[in-house]
Amino acid sequence: MSVSNITIYMPSVLTLIGIPGLESVQRWIGIPFCAMFFVAIVGNIVLLMVIRSERSLHEPMYIFLGMLGATDIALSSSIIPKMLGIFWFNMPEIYFDSCLLQMWFIHTLQCTESGILLAMALDRFVAVCYPLRYATIFTHQLVSQIGVTVILRAAILVTPSLALIKCRFQFYHTTVISHSYCEHMAIVKLAAGNVRINKIYGLFVAFTVAGFDLIFITLSYIQIFTTVFHLPQKEARLKAFNTCIAHICVFLQFYLLAFFSFFTHRFGSHIPPYIHILFSSIYLLVPPFLNPLVYGVKTKQIRIHVMKMFCS
Repeated sequence: MSVSNITIYMPSVLTLIGIPGLESVQRWIGIPFCAMFFVAIVGNIVLLMVIRSERSLHEPMYIFLGMLGATDIALSSSIIPKMLGIFWFNMPEIYFDSCLLQMWFIHTLQCTESGILLAMALDRFVAVCYPLRYATIFTHQLVSQIGVTVILRAAILVTPSLALIKCRFQFYHTTVISHSYCEHMAIVKLAAGNVRINKIYGLFVAFTVAGFDLIFITLSYIQIFTTVFHLPQKEARLKAFNTCIAHICVFLQFYLLAFFSFFTHRFGSHIPPYIHILFSSIYLLVPPFLNPLVYGVKTKQIRIHVMKMFCS
């Protein structure tokens, strides 16, 4: 039998089925997802407005926080509207090129967020360990260069995975994606061909970005804690630790969810598919939802200015 009789040649439209196994309750799952999406958008917009309007917050730490907020807005906006269209309005179809574009946006923004967290950790490292040199090291020019580098790194690493799908595969077993959004491996599994190169490159990007960033973030905080615990005064130790606690909370929730989703997706063959899909969706939605809440509660300067803005 010829290949064309058992496969589909370059499909123009794909179908996202949402969360396989939970189709009957997807409309109810969409309610908390929509609520978290609303809080993520509003919270991050408020955060950006406060940082932009208050000159006292035009410092590297808050500029990085603004970058994180903008990334979170873009990440949640690239996923949730289509996901709610599947859950509530029975709109599972998506153009093939649009699916690839969504995949590129999702993975590029994930890599960007990881890079921003690394930049924030390095910022705290210099602020705590070398406070007298902080202003000369972390200039606005350096902050801009770091922001551009983080975005370019993410785009350069993710783009080949898109090109490998577009250029290598012409025949597909099916057009149905067992997922609620266009994820790299979910698309690769549709292809009727050798997908080993795509899998290897996907793992390479994941371990290059997460592995590199995680190592340096961990080393930064180890050095920060060592410096903090050697401070002579208790008040100084508490003040230094409080400047890092919000970053630590955001860092932990991002990477713990990331590694849980990554390992269950690749090695949890005994776990039901709906668990994989549900947690991978939560992993992408929870950080944009929690980040403005964590920084709003834990960062005194932001909390004061937010209250001032709403009271006025």
